[in-house]
Amino acid sequence: MKQFEARVAWQRGGQPFLDGRYSRAHAWRFDGGLEVPASSSPLSVPLPMSDASAIDPEEALVAAASSCHMLFFLSLAAGRGFTIDSYVDEALGFMDKDGEGRIAMTRIELRPAIVFAGERPSQDELGALHHQAHARCYIANSLKTEVIVMETR
Repeated sequence: MKQFEARVAWQRGGQPFLDGRYSRAHAWRFDGGLEVPASSSPLSVPLPMSDASAIDPEEALVAAASSCHMLFFLSLAAGRGFTIDSYVDEALGFMDKDGEGRIAMTRIELRPAIVFAGERPSQDELGALHHQAHARCYIANSLKTEVIVMETR
């Protein structure tokens, strides 16, 4: 079993708390020492109690799904002899009520624009690469939400 760690730290400081008007800004620290400013999304908790310049959990979930898919896609493409010069995904996540009436990330759309050097896979091959990358992506395998790949050119 592999284990992954993240340290999430928040402090109230001198601000009130019980009135709900406290800052949601906090920090994420990862094993390599990287510290990332984080906050609730201003779409969930209004400014100034959120920090719009920080990453929020919803963005992080969308980025994790996109990154995992991309890494498997790159590996699969290389294994099939396709050289990729760039891969840019303008991924979107959608929050709505789920089937049980709870707010959830109900859909993630991956929208990769991939530039190949030399031979480009056929549409069928490209679809198969995305399908295999999705099937191997452990982030997608961990989610209940629908993850859709909508390749752009």
